[in-house]
Amino acid sequence: MAIPIKKPSDIEKLRVSNSYVARALHHLQSYIRPGMTLREVNEMGEDFIASLDAKPAFKGLYGFPAGVCTSLNEVIIHGVPDDTVLKEGDILGLDIGVEKDGWFGDAAITIPIGEISKEDEDLIACAKDTLYYAIDIIHAGMRFKELSFEIEKYIKSKGYVPLHGFCGHGIGRKPHEEPEIPNYLEIPKPKQGPKIKNGMVFCIEPMICQKLSKAKVLDDKWSVVSEDGLRGSHYEHTVAIINNKAEILSQV
Repeated sequence: MAIPIKKPSDIEKLRVSNSYVARALHHLQSYIRPGMTLREVNEMGEDFIASLDAKPAFKGLYGFPAGVCTSLNEVIIHGVPDDTVLKEGDILGLDIGVEKDGWFGDAAITIPIGEISKEDEDLIACAKDTLYYAIDIIHAGMRFKELSFEIEKYIKSKGYVPLHGFCGHGIGRKPHEEPEIPNYLEIPKPKQGPKIKNGMVFCIEPMICQKLSKAKVLDDKWSVVSEDGLRGSHYEHTVAIINNKAEILSQV
């Protein structure tokens, strides 16, 4: 399937929906405290998105029950909000999608709950630093497989491994479009496959495991953990290729 190329006017509409995602993440990060439940976090996120006259894109998507993915500690992605109470020392992944006027935005962060350990600070930093490293090196003409290869190398250089089986993706009129962008090289030949072009819009989202890359889905059919059972982290931005470089759309 061909990778969509967006017109400048399309990118401006995507910039709006993605700015709403960034504002929602900032809002949650400002207010989340120990003692809140994951359900309360989700309600706060959904209410904020509604205040922008937009829709929480994840709610009902493929049957997901909430507007915010709340991935706590060992859960790396797709955590389902419930009555679990946040406590000091937890780490929480927040992944939000927004639909505005038929265009989608998507981004994620992992945040500390109160004071956290140095080990967890480093774990979060790996996801964030990998994301910005990837954005910095993206350029028109680079192959997507080369990008995956560079992301994997960077994660491993920090002493971690990427989660397998899940990936970044294109975005636009649908929340998930072509291409799929793994955080690892699936075949040992990065100089193959589609090239990045001006007008492409996609999500880069490093998902970090400590020891084992193999994913396990929990009994709720959504929450994804590593088979090592250890804490993970996740960061994501939506970027557009403009003037041969990646520009972040999911920021205020």
